[in-house]
This record gives sequence, structure tokens and C-alpha cells, in this order.
Amino acid sequence: MGTVTVKLVVVIMITVGLMVEGSRAISLCDMNDEGLEACKPSVTQPDPVDPTPQCCEALKGANLTCLCSYKNSMLLPSLGIDPTLAMGLPAKCSLDMPSDC
Repeated sequence: MGTVTVKLVVVIMITVGLMVEGSRAISLCDMNDEGLEACKPSVTQPDPVDPTPQCCEALKGANLTCLCSYKNSMLLPSLGIDPTLAMGLPAKCSLDMPSDC
């Protein structure tokens, strides 16, 4: 399979997984749904805001290597998240991204 096809399959699997979760709490890279919601205004256009303390606290407990794996994913834009803003968020919370990100 080509790289694009593999990425598409992964995005579809994640999307289906999120849909199946239904009313259960969503967790992505060790961030729960509350943490994700706290950070969303900081990673969405047209007027992103500085991250809140709640967002930064959620990021402190997140698996940043896992989050980095979504850097070129189609999933983030499909959720209204700007990947460039998302990758810059840890720095705004005084956190270091993995060197291979």
C-alpha cells in the first residue's frame, strides 16, 4: 500500500473508533475529552487564542510523541484543528516537543 493509502486507513480507523465510543469519554494520546476541549480554541482558525492553564495542564500529561504522529494527518483538519497551531501548542505551554517531531 502507498503511504497515502495507509494514512487514510489509519484516519478511517480512528474516526470509526471515536464514533463507536459514543457517550464514553474520548482519549487521544493520553489527553481526555476535557483536555482536548480546553485546547481546541488555541488550535482552530481564524482567531486562535493563547492556551488556558487547563489546556497546558492537559498537555503536560499527554504523550507528545503520539501527538506528533498526527502532524501530517488528515484527521486534525477534519476536526477543524490547524496542524501547525497544534504542533506549536506545547511550546506555548513551556513544554518541549520530541526532537524527532
